[in-house]
Amino acid sequence: MKLGPDITRIAALLGDPARANILSALMGGQALTAGELAREAGVTPQTGSAHLARLEQGELITRRIQGRHNYFALASHDVAEALEQLALLAERTGHMRTRTGPRDPAMRRARVCYDHLAGDAGVAMLDALIAAGRIADEAGSLVLTPAGHAFARAFGVAVEARGRRPLCKACLDWSVRRSHLAGVFGVGLLERIYDLGWARRMEGTRLVAFSAPGLHAFERTFQPLRAATAG
Repeated sequence: MKLGPDITRIAALLGDPARANILSALMGGQALTAGELAREAGVTPQTGSAHLARLEQGELITRRIQGRHNYFALASHDVAEALEQLALLAERTGHMRTRTGPRDPAMRRARVCYDHLAGDAGVAMLDALIAAGRIADEAGSLVLTPAGHAFARAFGVAVEARGRRPLCKACLDWSVRRSHLAGVFGVGLLERIYDLGWARRMEGTRLVAFSAPGLHAFERTFQPLRAATAG
């Protein structure tokens, strides 16, 4: 008998297109109803319920009952990270969806990766924080430095521990093929960007849309730090 984790069960759950679409819809970090997820999967409500039951049994999603509705969400940020890495592998090996649309460039610019900022904006933000000495890359692990703690306080981001989740964690971005910032600090930064009104989630999507003043403020806060250290 083979020893170690059995990845075939997870692979079987992810290998169905309808279930993959359900999980992709939940990558936005929001809980959705069974009906909404069935529509995302392109299946009937009855078939959608069967898929949701299998994902729940496999501990990839969780269910919350509110009134007459069942709401579903990804079971953890670990599931979201695994899905992001699979998307990276699919992109790298050329397994792309045949239909593209106007949202594709926007998804690459700025999107939610479960609960933190991804895409070009997310990668640029991490680059700037490292260049400014606010995050240090220590043998592949990201560490929030004293300068980073000071920046967090000044920017209005709480960095208290949340369970076992690290303060800073590199999440390899599928569209840029470089890391953006996950972990408690990454979550807090995106929440603060929303609070400041710099950007908002586009309803029903993973897209993060910056206003013109918000993008200017974002670039002033982060991107110049990267440019200042170039050359």
